[in-house]
Amino acid sequence: MSNFRYTRPDNFPPIVKNLIIINVLVWIAQLSFDKQYQLTNILALWPLGTELFKPYQIATHMFAHAAYDPFGRIVFYHILFNMFGLWMFGRILENVWGPKRFLLFYLICGVGAAAAHLIIQYLNGGYAPVVGASGAIMGIFAAFAYLFPNTEMFFLFIPFPIKAKWMVIGLAAFDIFGGISGGDNIAHFAHLGGALTGFILVLIWNRTNRRGFY
Repeated sequence: MSNFRYTRPDNFPPIVKNLIIINVLVWIAQLSFDKQYQLTNILALWPLGTELFKPYQIATHMFAHAAYDPFGRIVFYHILFNMFGLWMFGRILENVWGPKRFLLFYLICGVGAAAAHLIIQYLNGGYAPVVGASGAIMGIFAAFAYLFPNTEMFFLFIPFPIKAKWMVIGLAAFDIFGGISGGDNIAHFAHLGGALTGFILVLIWNRTNRRGFY
């Protein structure tokens, strides 16, 4: 006779918890050392072909966030929204997949976001650096919407629930429009690269190993 044990989902699983800790510590280091050492510029992902681009930035950019605005004021919203999104949706995926697979997924999405940003910057002759975990987190959003498409949730200032699949489609549409029109300091194509990478990866995993998701 086999034993069946129910395991309660962890509300703060280890990879999500440690990713948040690392991101917050890096952000604090940026606040502490930016004015003296320009730490954000060192960690940021700079375009290919510039002397400031270093291969390690493909990894480091996803653990750094905006620290100060042009007026020298501390920027809270960037890291706050990203870490909230990581906790809100990442904890669910980590509980479903386990820590190793979730960490692999997160890092691959971050690299996919970096690749998309570098390609677009190279084609457009851009010179702007990028920081933030948004690309990897967009991959998390895409995976969540694929696995739980009809989950209803409240999103930002919209006063009625929206299904996860429509939420991600709306975010992707916003990034497509923003990326084409330009005029802001958001790395829209990095978001799209992370989302596309996450969607492709979860699609492949779901087809090759359905037991890994349910």
